[in-house]
Amino acid sequence: MEKDIEAFISYLHDVKKTSDNTELSYRRDLEKLQRFMAQKGIVSTASVDYEDLASYVKYLGDNKFATATISRNVASIKAFYHFLMQEGLVSKDASEKLKAPKIEKKLPEILSPDEVVRLLEQPDGASPKEIRDKAMLELLYATGIRVTELISLKLTDVNMKMGLIACRDSNKERLIPFGNAAKAALEKYLKEARETMLGDKESDILFTNCSGKPMSRQGFWKLIKYYANKAGIKADITPQTLRHSFAAHLVENGADLKSVQEMLGHSDISTTQIYANLKYNHIKDVYAKAHPRG
Repeated sequence: MEKDIEAFISYLHDVKKTSDNTELSYRRDLEKLQRFMAQKGIVSTASVDYEDLASYVKYLGDNKFATATISRNVASIKAFYHFLMQEGLVSKDASEKLKAPKIEKKLPEILSPDEVVRLLEQPDGASPKEIRDKAMLELLYATGIRVTELISLKLTDVNMKMGLIACRDSNKERLIPFGNAAKAALEKYLKEARETMLGDKESDILFTNCSGKPMSRQGFWKLIKYYANKAGIKADITPQTLRHSFAAHLVENGADLKSVQEMLGHSDISTTQIYANLKYNHIKDVYAKAHPRG
């Protein structure tokens, strides 16, 4: 099998022009398969049949590999066999009937409205850093943008008069409104803190770190975890938690999915549908607790 795996990796590199990480992932998956087959005394790819591959997938499940990991391994095997058939290296696709386990979609972690308020109230000081932190947290929850989009915002992306920010993703631009709380926090930051944060530097980036440079993702992650801990929020939240909370709270309060999809920048509305599921789960919980025969 070793020669066939090497030929496949070369094909990915030379023809498909895949990334080093992609090639490494395929190699790791297929070499694991090779070792399994070798333990069964199978060294030739042509000798592997469907039952052998099915027993390998069962082995992965029995050894508690994550469902996503097993699915990726199955995808790697199928891609490998597609290549082998294409090159005439095998006469039959042993992976044709191989199925990956279904991946259960986990509902995203969201904060309650009360937890959001507590989090947003934590940066309450008058220092430039706390004024900036307040503005960043308010804007993140007000718009549901990704942390990368937040730290990449430029001054020209903010229309204070209209209460809109412009976000660019994959050469697409979307306009997202923000409310009065975020507007007030932004105005305070621009008037009282940004110039101090910049020092003698010049930058068109909206939010900078204490050295006047663009803030990093890691820097903002530390910031949000610090304030979550300060607010006594036990959930292990990330910037994505505020994005999920923004969407879930909009849907729960009657926003239509199409509008939420546009604000989040989802290309497929099925991705946004999960927030409707959260709403229905919440309604079911309320019913179960409140109905006398629930």
